[in-house]
Amino acid sequence: MAFDSVTAPLSRDIRPGTVDSVVAALRFDAQGLIPAIAQDAGDGAVLMMAWMNAAAVRETLSTGRVCYWSRSRQALWRKGESSGHVQRLVDFRYDCDADALLLLVDQTGPACHTYRRSCFYNGVRPDGVAVLSQPLVD
Repeated sequence: MAFDSVTAPLSRDIRPGTVDSVVAALRFDAQGLIPAIAQDAGDGAVLMMAWMNAAAVRETLSTGRVCYWSRSRQALWRKGESSGHVQRLVDFRYDCDADALLLLVDQTGPACHTYRRSCFYNGVRPDGVAVLSQPLVD
């Protein structure tokens, strides 16, 4: 069964009014954040989870390059700005409660800061935790 993907990348020419209506529809938490899951648009692999604020949503929809909110730095974090492991937006979706995002992305290089393809590399097994993938880069 093929992954439920879109047939063409999301237009990079989203109108400002559309961006405004999407931001207004989203339900951000008390800190002004919303969880965002990044999923590979090609094969459906879940790559990472991060947080977005309204500014990150606006920038992502306006530029097509995924931008998050770094809680540790208290600043916008443009994925790949230091590593080169950029995420290009293919599709932007939100759930029925408008309180969680799903970003279908075209990922360049590893998504995880540990240099693994995905941040979800620890698997719980009956006898403990297993590391399911190794770093792609030394």
